[in-house]
Amino acid sequence: MPIRRRTVLTAAAGLAIARPVWAARPEPAVLTPDVIDAAKKEGKIAWYTADDLVLATRVSKAFEAKYGMTVQLERSGAERIYQRIAQEYSSNISAVDVATTSDLGHTVSWNASGWLESFLPSEAANWTDKAIGPDGIYIVDKFTLVISGYNSRLVKAEDAPKSWHDLLDPKWKGKLAKAHPGYSGAITNETYALSHLLGWEFYENLAKQGVLQVQSATDPPMRVAQGERAVMADAAEVTVLRLIGEGAPLVPVYPTEGVPVVGVGSVLMKKSPRPNAARLFMHYLASSECQKVNMENGSRSFDTTLAEPASWTPLSSIKLLFNDPADLAREAEEIKKRYSKIFGV
Repeated sequence: MPIRRRTVLTAAAGLAIARPVWAARPEPAVLTPDVIDAAKKEGKIAWYTADDLVLATRVSKAFEAKYGMTVQLERSGAERIYQRIAQEYSSNISAVDVATTSDLGHTVSWNASGWLESFLPSEAANWTDKAIGPDGIYIVDKFTLVISGYNSRLVKAEDAPKSWHDLLDPKWKGKLAKAHPGYSGAITNETYALSHLLGWEFYENLAKQGVLQVQSATDPPMRVAQGERAVMADAAEVTVLRLIGEGAPLVPVYPTEGVPVVGVGSVLMKKSPRPNAARLFMHYLASSECQKVNMENGSRSFDTTLAEPASWTPLSSIKLLFNDPADLAREAEEIKKRYSKIFGV
């Protein structure tokens, strides 16, 4: 059976509460020729990731081209990744080397289980504390936002929603597409943030709007771009920006009440069957080369040497909502259960 977060966190709850989330950093690990040689002898890396499939594929291919190694890419929603690792470990299967999740609460559970190796690539040594997990158990090698938005061919700018509450207007009934926190870590983040900010009444009213319920936070932008629905009730900004770059008729909306920030964290698994390849891949994920690939595909970066495209809405003009990973971990199961009950899915 998958290990539930609440069970894992019972023993660690005191630790999570007693000390700051942003704790001491480990000594940065420097990438050396010996590590590269040892990684190449191992030959491959198994990467379980919740990244957008297009982005994950491009990162994998760039790494393979650079180092002549194979990336076994296992892409799914963050919650599915979490469940898969729990199932494998409960069966004494150690297949994953590096995991990437859009729900940082997962890292709290994994760390409490003793599954994570503290590791800070030197490439990330100067990143802000928000990008480094407690004791270096993860790095936020990219982040995105959960936003709203619409198809400009179906909705006029003057009629478009500007806030989360605007989505409750009767005129949007039957015209909304929305992702599910039971599949998507990004939407777990959003549901946690907005249920605290706006109350569960917001979701109860939204459920009456006849939303098209999909899985991943990457799905609403694609459905709306295709014209299946007019408005994204929520969406991963990374996918919206990528699709806009490809010519999709999407317009992002940054709701005035606040926009949830989704840190996408990567971890080095202590039971990694290819530890040197895993370390090399973590170095690559933190490198400016990979950060540039992320940004070209719509992700935000903590790498201050890179400038965001001028066409993006600057973070300084957005009201950002940050979640504490430990709090998110403690409430995630209850959030998903309550959401499913409200929406009937």
